[in-house]
Amino acid sequence: MSQPDESPGEALGGPIDKVEWRKLVLTTLQVVGWGMVAALGLVVLARMVAWDKWRWFADVDAAVEVLFLPAWLVLAAGLIAKKWWLAGAAALLCFAQVIYVAPEVLASSPVPAAAYSEAKIHLFDANVQQDNYNMSGYIAQLRADKPDLVTLEEIHGFDYRQFLDSGVFKNLPYRFFIDDRGSRGFIVASKYPLGHVKVSYVNELAYMIRLNLSFDGRTLPLWVVHTTAPVNPDWNNWNLELDGVQAALEKAHPRPLLMVGDFNASWGNRGFRAILSTGLTDAAVARGQPFDFTWTQRLPVLPPFIRIDHVLTAGNVTVTTIASHEGPGSGHRDLTATVAVGN
Repeated sequence: MSQPDESPGEALGGPIDKVEWRKLVLTTLQVVGWGMVAALGLVVLARMVAWDKWRWFADVDAAVEVLFLPAWLVLAAGLIAKKWWLAGAAALLCFAQVIYVAPEVLASSPVPAAAYSEAKIHLFDANVQQDNYNMSGYIAQLRADKPDLVTLEEIHGFDYRQFLDSGVFKNLPYRFFIDDRGSRGFIVASKYPLGHVKVSYVNELAYMIRLNLSFDGRTLPLWVVHTTAPVNPDWNNWNLELDGVQAALEKAHPRPLLMVGDFNASWGNRGFRAILSTGLTDAAVARGQPFDFTWTQRLPVLPPFIRIDHVLTAGNVTVTTIASHEGPGSGHRDLTATVAVGN
């Protein structure tokens, strides 16, 4: 009797196994791909009907620049595998991300020529983090940077004492300080006189300091902001505080204006977009740096992926340069900026 022209080993290890492996890969692709599409589709739906009014989606909206990156991978995989429905669904999500991010990316503009000859302030801003008890890293930065204006958030009294004892505030004699054992401490330290201070609160939490800076024979309104993080149990305060900033701008929008701080919000958030809509310029975006993310530095593998610390301007105030730097001991990168103030 004749034997089959193949061995059992060939039957088990040949083309049949390759077919099964391909089926496994395609099945995994579809399960994972459709899972990502469903999750990101829920984000798009939530943004359409609620936009930051639901607790968890306020956080994910802030990361819109990176949140949808998996959709591009699913689109590529769907096209390669010829899974057209999956590729089409992913393409819609990619299109949604383009719509969300395009205004921020396209808002870059050249520095006006006149700004280079105008009087300038060198700014340093940082959220030093309330559980960061050693200010030596920031003291070293201030010694090296020699700013004219320092704005700090989440500062405590013992932090302030470290700065005073170090001597880095010696050339910044004009100061305003709010001590808070939680997250609402502020320092404004300036080379130039400060005056007409007004502090705004929501539920007894300070979230904005408005004051005037006397600079080069003129008055420059300076607003320093630190809103509540959109996390439980007080995440709704975040919306109220962002709305409060916008309302103050709508009521009495000073021009010129320099606004700086930790907004706990990005271009992906409704409240921050509303603030910008009053006529403010986001300095990092204007200088072509929309993806210079400032939070968080504390993840062991991932780099910062959200830009929630901002320098905003209005009127004849122009930021000519802006950069973020490692915030020593903080979850936030700090910001330095050169601010030109026109006549």
